[in-house]
Amino acid sequence: MERRAINPWQWSVAFGFNQAELVSDPSQVLVCSGQTAIDGDGHVQHAGDMAGQVRLATENLSAVLAEAGMSLDDVVRITAFTTDVDACIAALGEMGERRPSAFTLIGVSRLAYPELLVELEAIAVR
Repeated sequence: MERRAINPWQWSVAFGFNQAELVSDPSQVLVCSGQTAIDGDGHVQHAGDMAGQVRLATENLSAVLAEAGMSLDDVVRITAFTTDVDACIAALGEMGERRPSAFTLIGVSRLAYPELLVELEAIAVR
């Protein structure tokens, strides 16, 4: 598999994402449901704490990827849904060091549970 970042403009790289990812001949594609700040027992964690929710949603995404034998390095696209765009942008550092991928941030009025502030969908390839 070959993976190449597509950036006709470089400004997005400074924000940690690419305009697109070109993937040639992947052998596996994993499409992940939205991951949130819900623990293993199905309870919302970090109510009112955007940074805590971004961190746990990223950890949950990592767990899903690991179950498929993948990691955040295999992610080529993330869509983040949030009830507070400004707070989410400020908390994106909680995702840690990750390979830039195509990234879209969408503001929504609410998520599945009223306490949830952010949800991360991802597509990973290998």
